[in-house]
Amino acid sequence: MSNDSTTAGYLTPVGDVPAYDQELEREISRWIRGLTGLDKNLVYPRWTDPQIQIPKNGTTWCAFGITTVPDDDNPAYIQTDAGAEQWSHETVEILTCFYGPQGMATAKQFRAGIFVSQNNDELNRAGMSFMQCGRVLNLPELINNQWVRRYDLSVQLRRKVIRTYDIKAVIETDNPITTGD
Repeated sequence: MSNDSTTAGYLTPVGDVPAYDQELEREISRWIRGLTGLDKNLVYPRWTDPQIQIPKNGTTWCAFGITTVPDDDNPAYIQTDAGAEQWSHETVEILTCFYGPQGMATAKQFRAGIFVSQNNDELNRAGMSFMQCGRVLNLPELINNQWVRRYDLSVQLRRKVIRTYDIKAVIETDNPITTGD
């Protein structure tokens, strides 16, 4: 199997790859905790296997899920002497759900903190930037036969994704380039 353009075959990215899955969820969890002040054991991703035990009733906590990650339609390709970089931009769409007796206050604090410039600077260090968010929605949830306060907020982040492929540049050659028969 080829991994550079000197021989035929499929190419896969080389070097650093973008953060997805648990690594991306950790960054988002840090961001939510930073804006809300919630403890790390009270902010976690939804839809995991195994499912995390939800906190006891009467506790304020947050569950979030990455719902979609659409890409721009046409990535850019930048050829360098070392290889080719594919640049694209993604929108990371996140659903945050704040539960418990202080769920609304925490959701509103999170939403307000999103618009603070210094908080966006911290998000930039993780390679992302705030794009937009919706309204806080009151959507109580029945958990273990008991109604629990729940407040949802959809947030969109943007990030630039760079993948490097080992595509060799044709700079000069002593032999003529031919195109086959």
